[in-house]
Amino acid sequence: MEVLFEDNHIIAVNKGSSEIVQGDKTGDVPLSEKVKHYIKVNYNKPGEVFLGVTHRLDRPVSGVVLFARTSKALTRLNELFRTQQVKKTYWAIVKNTPEHPEARLKHYIVRNEKQNKSYAHDKPVPDSKEAILSYRILTHSDRYNLLEIQLETGRHHQIRCQLAKIACPIKGDLKYGFARSNPNGGISLHARSIGFTHPVTKELVHITAPVPQDDPLWGTMEKLVQESVR
Repeated sequence: MEVLFEDNHIIAVNKGSSEIVQGDKTGDVPLSEKVKHYIKVNYNKPGEVFLGVTHRLDRPVSGVVLFARTSKALTRLNELFRTQQVKKTYWAIVKNTPEHPEARLKHYIVRNEKQNKSYAHDKPVPDSKEAILSYRILTHSDRYNLLEIQLETGRHHQIRCQLAKIACPIKGDLKYGFARSNPNGGISLHARSIGFTHPVTKELVHITAPVPQDDPLWGTMEKLVQESVR
């Protein structure tokens, strides 16, 4: 487990694309339990370790996940997320090139719980929720584009659904129209960074998650980004 940031109040880790954040019907050990064990061992904590889940990532998505180590931090972080004071940046690898190099996408999403899938519409429809994100093309290789995405809302499968709507499904995302799965079973969507005001110290915190090491394409894309800013 890769710890990205920790203090007495919060801890952030880099989630792998096969991990679940909280327990589910699969019975697999969730990331939250791994973090609890880490805290218990590293800090020699007696009894049950408190850990608050502040947000989630879909199982096939990698990247930074933030947890609260105290109830005070959890309450305050929940409020920051609720009032959209947490800046979340994602990287996504797509094959098709978007029509515009950067744009703000606004759709109306309907979630189908039986399919565990969301559908994006251009106009409001019954039971739909407004979904907004902004993207820009960071770089590209011979076959793929790397998009940087800023979320304004937090809907079910929002990024996956909205990018598929503009004919740019994420690499490996069979559910949303990509032709082939990734070898590791994940999709090429990575929660790259998170920025917020610390719930206790009030300092600005910015946490960046290294890209997955089990897919060489991520390394290639990151290198291209670094070269473009030199």
